[in-house]
Amino acid sequence: MTMTKKIVRNKFFLLVPVLVVLGVVVFTSSAKKTALPVACAPDNYSGLIQDNVGMAFFEGKEIPAQDMLANDTNPPVLGVASPSDRWIEVDLSEQKLKAWDGNSLFLETLVSTGLPWYPTPQGEFKIWVKLRAAKMEGGSGRYYYYLPNVPYIMYFSNDKVPGWRGYSLHGTYWHSDFGTRRSHGCVNLPTSVAEKLYYWVTPVLPDGKKSVFADGSNAGTRIVIHD
Repeated sequence: MTMTKKIVRNKFFLLVPVLVVLGVVVFTSSAKKTALPVACAPDNYSGLIQDNVGMAFFEGKEIPAQDMLANDTNPPVLGVASPSDRWIEVDLSEQKLKAWDGNSLFLETLVSTGLPWYPTPQGEFKIWVKLRAAKMEGGSGRYYYYLPNVPYIMYFSNDKVPGWRGYSLHGTYWHSDFGTRRSHGCVNLPTSVAEKLYYWVTPVLPDGKKSVFADGSNAGTRIVIHD
């Protein structure tokens, strides 16, 4: 064997472990992303309300789905502070949400956050998209759900909890057991409260639109979730 061939062979054997390690890292990263729980991702981001949706399904029971065809009863709410001063606090231990407008309490309500095996993430988040309505489907077995026209959805995220994981504040028509943990990680709100929040938080919804994404000129409201 020539010296050149020996050098090539030695380089090859040195390269193999590096390629193996890189392969393991890529596989592990992909597996971790796949294994991360997805809360309540929508079927699309149009925000459009579906007609003739039939029945919803939650916790093993069929429930009449709301068609949400009626117009909103409340106009957009104007606060006393700048929208940048508005923020939302979710207390997991008390199962309460408080919306703050500067130093003033805009509203307070009982909520239903994630079950112990579908926990609501803690931390500081921003709303990244608002949808007037969307279909949500997921879970498995006893906890399978199919929910058309979930109303007034406000998805939130941060650098550790990306938007594709589907955590949001939203209205709820399939139960009224607020004050207890009932969700797959989202923050369930009474629909009338969700409607008020939806128009109060940013990004601001353009006239005639059913959805809006946050951006640099129309940033999302801050949400703080803690135990």
